[in-house]
Amino acid sequence: MSEVFDCRAPEGLAAGLEAAALAVRDGKLVVLPTDTVYGIGADAFNADAVAAVLAAKGRGREMPPPVLVPSTRTVDGLAREVPDYVRALVAAFWPGALTVVVKSQPSLSWDLGETNGTVAIRMPDNEVALALLGDVGPMAVTSANLTGSPAARTIEEAQTQLGAAVSVYLDFGPATGTAASTILDCTGAVPLTLREGALPRTAIDEALAEAERVAEAERLVAAERAAAEVRKASRTPRPVRGRHAPTPRATPPPSTRRAGRVAGQRRRPHGRGL
Repeated sequence: MSEVFDCRAPEGLAAGLEAAALAVRDGKLVVLPTDTVYGIGADAFNADAVAAVLAAKGRGREMPPPVLVPSTRTVDGLAREVPDYVRALVAAFWPGALTVVVKSQPSLSWDLGETNGTVAIRMPDNEVALALLGDVGPMAVTSANLTGSPAARTIEEAQTQLGAAVSVYLDFGPATGTAASTILDCTGAVPLTLREGALPRTAIDEALAEAERVAEAERLVAAERAAAEVRKASRTPRPVRGRHAPTPRATPPPSTRRAGRVAGQRRRPHGRGL
């Protein structure tokens, strides 16, 4: 039987997160809030649980679910050959409504479906989702609805469509997002839009242009520093090969110096001038 927790109250949030974490670790399904719509998810590294997510939605393996992560640092653990522009976009828009499709690490023991060696990753801007992800790690999460039906914006809509297939429902009130996340294909030299969403392409292009300006400024600073080092090195005297530096002449001690006096003679007095 499914459990529903009202996560808008502190006690409900604590109980709901604990129940959801136990369910995820046990290979069961959870409905959780995100910054866009409600999602249905499971442990990304449990192939049977991921298959159950797809079955609950009535979706095939040809449409693998995205993976939600708790922090930007998780990207390097899941992806390989991450372009610099992806790091710039992640820094600008995560947590938020941006999903990036990147090449997945071949060593990961997971089965998300027919991914063609890629993985779609997003960090949601929702405190409940981030708290759960921080506890259990990456989750395979897709919209909490039957394929072909509208995405669930309330926990009641999710329950109506998914019912007992889900073990734990985390209620955080109506979803506040206006659209699903924007999806970018980031496996090439430039990002390609796969799905228009909450994040407009103009904002993405502005972030990319700003990142390029910053990178160019850093390159100029590095080049100037290198040039300064070269100039400094060129002014530093270098020892001449095969020659020794002249030995400084020793100065006689004060006791032996007799300015203007010859041994055995008196010193002549100064003249009176012209």
